[in-house]
Amino acid sequence: MSKVSPARGMRDYLPSDMRRRHWVIGRIQEVFERYGFEPLETPALERIETLTGKYGEEGDRLLFKVLKRGEGGARGEADMGLRYDLTVPLARVMATHRDLPTPFRRYQIQPVWRADRPQRGRFREFMQCDVDTVGTTSPVADAECLAVVHDALVALGFSGFRIRVNHREILRAMVDHMGVSELEGQVLVALDKLDKVGREGVDRELVERGVPAAATSQLWRLLDLAATGLDSAAALDALAAELSPAGRAAAAQLHAVLDNAASLGVPATHLRFDAALARGLDYYTGAVFETVVLEPDIGSISGGGRYDGLVGMFSGRELPAVGVSLGIERILVVMDELGMFPDLGSTTQAMVVALGDDELPAALEAAATLRGAGVSVTMSHEALRFKRIMRDADRAGVPWLVLVGADERASGVVALRDMSTREQVVVTASQAAARIRG
Repeated sequence: MSKVSPARGMRDYLPSDMRRRHWVIGRIQEVFERYGFEPLETPALERIETLTGKYGEEGDRLLFKVLKRGEGGARGEADMGLRYDLTVPLARVMATHRDLPTPFRRYQIQPVWRADRPQRGRFREFMQCDVDTVGTTSPVADAECLAVVHDALVALGFSGFRIRVNHREILRAMVDHMGVSELEGQVLVALDKLDKVGREGVDRELVERGVPAAATSQLWRLLDLAATGLDSAAALDALAAELSPAGRAAAAQLHAVLDNAASLGVPATHLRFDAALARGLDYYTGAVFETVVLEPDIGSISGGGRYDGLVGMFSGRELPAVGVSLGIERILVVMDELGMFPDLGSTTQAMVVALGDDELPAALEAAATLRGAGVSVTMSHEALRFKRIMRDADRAGVPWLVLVGADERASGVVALRDMSTREQVVVTASQAAARIRG
């Protein structure tokens, strides 16, 4: 690989890439704001103590750490890190700005970094689009996360997707039922890999993590109770009947979330209770969510859940919270593979060209008039042959060409050419702007 190529897992975004990214992010942002979430941004770097101990053993290994300056850095000591997600920075914001009103509803669209192994749809630098509500335990806030994901994906043109839901207390009750409550973290880390490695892979990892075979058999029996053939409500009830009172209470909470999501317009066909859904991050405490597309098989395109204890880690005061994130990179991959993008040509509407050096001042004035009228204009900075002008305009994908030659300069007009029909008219710059905008 060339030494001047981007670092592994990082990418350059060319104009065609950026048009698609802006189009997708714009539609997601419209949905976020429709639900009353307000924008927030946080620094790319956080103190290392802010980041560590929040994501579990695997998450901590994937942090990009920044060495201290001076002697500490020479010893390999780190005092900062690139943000791993947008949730922990939000918790830090809530602890820093204690005067923020609650419930605090924010959306955040910024890049995050993980020292992960790059693969299809997975990069080391990627954009997250988050919404979170801090300061309420209401299941309506959880349901809004599901509705936001649903509405955002529909706005992008998706139809074949499923939002999977579970509850961390249901998982805890399952582990208790297995008789290995002291190994809860080990079980959940292994179970979180079920989609990637299958049952045999999870079995092997559970053995490696010291989970007895009898306990593993109980795990699969409980998961089989929530069979695929059952609808979400029936599957939830079938599993809850086997669990402790705490597990049944969590099932009742999840029923409320699903019912509220249905009232918000999320069809039952897009929701599924999945008793195996663990979500690997340690900070989740309640309902958890993950969205997958039915094709292609690329993994989850969104995820989130309730994290009622995270803010308290920073501030010493308990503030319940719930949120969900949409993964732009995988969404873009899927939309590209399925041919879902509309025709997103250049955002530039016109190219202004001086046909001679003497015409350059008049061409600049015409460009200024067009821009003043709200037209997006690119400017050719040198006199060119007409064939080259047409070729450059076609390559740039601009719909209009504005030419200023000697005759146009003398008459105070421009030649306006429609690049799709090749028809050309002579008008003033102001008239050209009206035609282009019309």
